[in-house]
Amino acid sequence: RRELPKCVKAFQVEDLNTVLEGIDLLIGGVSSFGVEWFAENVLPRVSHQNLPVLSVTKGLEEHSDTGLRPFPDRFKDRFSTSKVSFNAIGGPCTSYELADRRHSAVAFCGDDLAVLQKLKTMVETPYYHLSVSTDVIGIEFSVALKNAYALGVTLAIGLVEKDEGIGCVEAYNPQAALFGQSIREMTRLVKMFDGQEESVLFGASDLYVTVFGGRTRKLGTLLGRGLSFAQAMAELESVTLESVAIATRVANTLRKMEMAGIANMSDFPLLMHIDEIINCGKPVAIPWHSFG
Repeated sequence: RRELPKCVKAFQVEDLNTVLEGIDLLIGGVSSFGVEWFAENVLPRVSHQNLPVLSVTKGLEEHSDTGLRPFPDRFKDRFSTSKVSFNAIGGPCTSYELADRRHSAVAFCGDDLAVLQKLKTMVETPYYHLSVSTDVIGIEFSVALKNAYALGVTLAIGLVEKDEGIGCVEAYNPQAALFGQSIREMTRLVKMFDGQEESVLFGASDLYVTVFGGRTRKLGTLLGRGLSFAQAMAELESVTLESVAIATRVANTLRKMEMAGIANMSDFPLLMHIDEIINCGKPVAIPWHSFG
């Protein structure tokens, strides 16, 4: 029930070649499951242009036996000879609140500070507040990881409902405890991949927003109530979830890193329990005594 400004024009994908000529900025807003389509069908059409690309997509991919990388780095590797500048957005910003002109604060990250400042000038408004950062790893890792940890925090909602009934008053202490452990683990992961600790701020604030609504909150709540992952996904009609994908990828990478002697899975008890619930059919049993 919101209307776009009258100056905004919509086109079909068949019009891409025409629309992309002479543009000042390309924003990719696909989900992480559409990144490959974006790389194959859109980016080649602008690779000859001296153009900034700004990705809204949050996610990480397994890059090597013991590595992860954010999507801007994937694009840079694939189009290493192009003139395109790859950048990304990270931080707490739900689309409907932005459409309502609610005050929102996010970060634009990329390799070139001059390009980021130019993007800030192009896009910033009195209600859309921008920071710029060259810490792509720190920003992109933390805002991607928040999807997995939002699932972990919202387990607490379902656990209380299991004991006191659906629709009961929410208990915030357990959610806050899981939130704190999530930030602790997110920080360890960011530092492990040489990101800056201060960038976790954007992942933490994004986690706060995500816990309050959406499909990930619903999934975590259902799992906390006692449903198996398969049962919860059936109730959600098997929608695609960023939280499931990112938790699985990061857990797989941590196992490989532990085998290589460069990580300890015991440092990430909440993430590994989320993975057990999703991929091993384990019931929810928060490992409180392993936190810290």
